[in-house]
Amino acid sequence: MNVARLAEESVERFGEYPAFHFNGRWYRNTEILERARLAAGALGSLGVVPGDRVAVILPNSVEAFELCGGPLAAGATVVPILFVLTAPEIRQIVEDSRPRVLVTAPLFVDKVIEAIAGLDDPPRLVVVGAPRPEGALDYEELLAGAEPLAEPVDRAADDPAVIMYTGGTTGRPKGVMLSHGNLHWNAVTVAEAVQLTADTKSLLCLPVAHLFGMFATITGQHLGLRGVLLEWFTPDGVLAAIEEHGIGYTAMVPAMLQMLLQHPDTDRYDTRSLETVFVSAAPMPVELAEAFEKRFGCEVLEAYGQTEAAPAIALNRPGVPRKAGSAGLPLPGVEVRIEGEDGTVLGPDERGEIVARSPGIMLGYHALPDETERALRGGWLHTGDVGYLDDDGYLFVTDRVKDLVIRGGQNVYPRDVEDVLLRHPGVADAGVVGRPDPRLGEEIVAFVVKQQGVELSEQELIAFCRERLAKYKCPVEVRFVGSLPKSPIGKVLKRELREMLV
Repeated sequence: MNVARLAEESVERFGEYPAFHFNGRWYRNTEILERARLAAGALGSLGVVPGDRVAVILPNSVEAFELCGGPLAAGATVVPILFVLTAPEIRQIVEDSRPRVLVTAPLFVDKVIEAIAGLDDPPRLVVVGAPRPEGALDYEELLAGAEPLAEPVDRAADDPAVIMYTGGTTGRPKGVMLSHGNLHWNAVTVAEAVQLTADTKSLLCLPVAHLFGMFATITGQHLGLRGVLLEWFTPDGVLAAIEEHGIGYTAMVPAMLQMLLQHPDTDRYDTRSLETVFVSAAPMPVELAEAFEKRFGCEVLEAYGQTEAAPAIALNRPGVPRKAGSAGLPLPGVEVRIEGEDGTVLGPDERGEIVARSPGIMLGYHALPDETERALRGGWLHTGDVGYLDDDGYLFVTDRVKDLVIRGGQNVYPRDVEDVLLRHPGVADAGVVGRPDPRLGEEIVAFVVKQQGVELSEQELIAFCRERLAKYKCPVEVRFVGSLPKSPIGKVLKRELREMLV
């Protein structure tokens, strides 16, 4: 097995077709496949052998696709690194994963050089485009001199395909090892669940270097989708692509939906073709989903997953009844249950930690056996997320275990408070954390971003909450900020909010 075979099978099943549009032109599936084969051959010429690691730090681009498929076909493990990371963050990942080759773009090469400086065994540096520093290899020159790999190297289902580093919301990022079997099973399972056809034009505006974006790419290959790729997410870029190409389907994170709703020029674009938006990677406020559906006349389908699950666990599906605030039903082949603090299995509507078991669950964390054992104890992935299952088996995700606030012995789930704050017309964004308190253990503090041009006081917001929440859940302090600290995929970094309390 090799998950790179999905690209080969796409050509075999659907023939030659325009696979995606990028920067003004369409690229055919056969063209991308041939260049991925060349990339695999070029990596071999640099000494990459099955089991080696290849790190990739690129914006969305044609080369990003090639450098996903090429290393996999060569039997190497891909280490995608988000380009927004700093040099010290990149160094942590490189030190942990020890790639033989690192491929990047001129825009990021300075911080990459800083990140790998002084390493005992630095990776060979390959640059896509010009200028490139002395000693770095030119990607196009490597491809021009390479022999294409005829067939993907055969790999076992449990051989690592990707090491994806988590966003580091709780500290140092951990390398999640996902196998060929993990990725293949999840892509095929989700493809069958979403019921999209090759006639549906899709839009990919997520980073290909993040699992959500990579997963959308692999699933698209299995379905033979025609798609439009954006180098970066911008509201105007997304809206223009929907209008120009008649986009019917896309996948986003909640922060992207919020930006599209708040964009002042949305009405200038014809977005009537948009039918379905899949949303994951961060909690989705019900009010945001309803507002987006009303404005764009489409269906917002929330999903739930984790990098450790490759990534999908539950998914709202077209044609299946939805419940407001739910991530839908677990995917076929995925078992989900809710556990209490002592590991007991809880019943319907009881909140506890979400645990899951499926063929998509990770191999473990790279070089972290103790962390792996804790996360996979009993054969189940312990997600660290709080939620519940209702009587019909629908999953509701409410918070992170580590974000739980215990005030005077009462559990307060920050998302409950955040959802109420976001109902206020003057609130654009909100994040809630606990502050140590000598009397009650913790107190509730809300960080709030105001809507532009709105006058709003701390007392007004606290009173708003008291009308809608039990007293023990209400914030005692509201801090107004210009923006909330977020990960590259839009998750509010509660750790940084707590640091702001000092």
